[in-house]
Amino acid sequence: MQPQGLQPDAQGKVRDLYDLGDRLLLVASDRISAFDVVLPDPIPYKGEVLTKLSLFWFDLLDGIVENHFISADVRDLPAEFAPHADELRGRFMLVHKATVFPVECIVRGYLAGSGWKEYLRSASVCSIPLPGGMQESEQLPEPLFTPSTKAEIGDHDENISFERMVEIIGEKPAGELKRLSIDVYSAAREHAAKRGIIIADTKFEFGRVRGRITLIDEVLTPDSSRFWPASSYEPGHGQPSFDKQFVRDWLEDTGWDKTSEPPRLPREVAEATSAKYIQAYEMITGRRFEPEGNA
Repeated sequence: MQPQGLQPDAQGKVRDLYDLGDRLLLVASDRISAFDVVLPDPIPYKGEVLTKLSLFWFDLLDGIVENHFISADVRDLPAEFAPHADELRGRFMLVHKATVFPVECIVRGYLAGSGWKEYLRSASVCSIPLPGGMQESEQLPEPLFTPSTKAEIGDHDENISFERMVEIIGEKPAGELKRLSIDVYSAAREHAAKRGIIIADTKFEFGRVRGRITLIDEVLTPDSSRFWPASSYEPGHGQPSFDKQFVRDWLEDTGWDKTSEPPRLPREVAEATSAKYIQAYEMITGRRFEPEGNA
């Protein structure tokens, strides 16, 4: 959702960004994207789930990496946004403005998705060789760092080698982002496992705030991660998930070519996806999801 009468300074696939000088106001909408295309139908409560889950992880992981979060309290909204407090409540973050690194930091812990497809062709993931004879959804010997470019809306992210990442941002920051990404993923995976969820893979974004490398944007949400229920985990096939894989699978079944106008989501698909997002939040945090704003 977008507050009526307010025009964002920038708009991503899910978030609207308002520039406040040295800060940003990030508003998570209920939009959903799949195959790098924004779909025409929203997912109820999705923006609130993404925001609340990101806040949970920022707090839990604060000892590993700095983050850009300032406040999610409507009392801290700038005056021009105060009239929209009810629309924004639960789905916004005031954050420090960062100089963003132009790469996505992806960590894979399990053999799934595009990684599995590549493995079938070449026994590798993002050109990183793996042992032969692995199964779909099998845990990798160790987490793999597989960066990609950051695509504009409508374009596709492109996997790149770590060496190419070094060329783009420099050797020292590339090494630090790789280390932080694996450390954050490993800590989050350990926490989620205790709550009955496997984090198969995830992606992070980093920037510099006052010269220091900082975790930004959302973190470890169903939009940026692949979550599997540990209770039914079984290597050898695809896994049920709590993320938007449910929507991707439905789109695949429609025969959509991923380039033309996407099909409308049936109400039951949108509601089932919403329920999966909420379930992931509740399992990971141990908290009941209580909507705050207008759905």
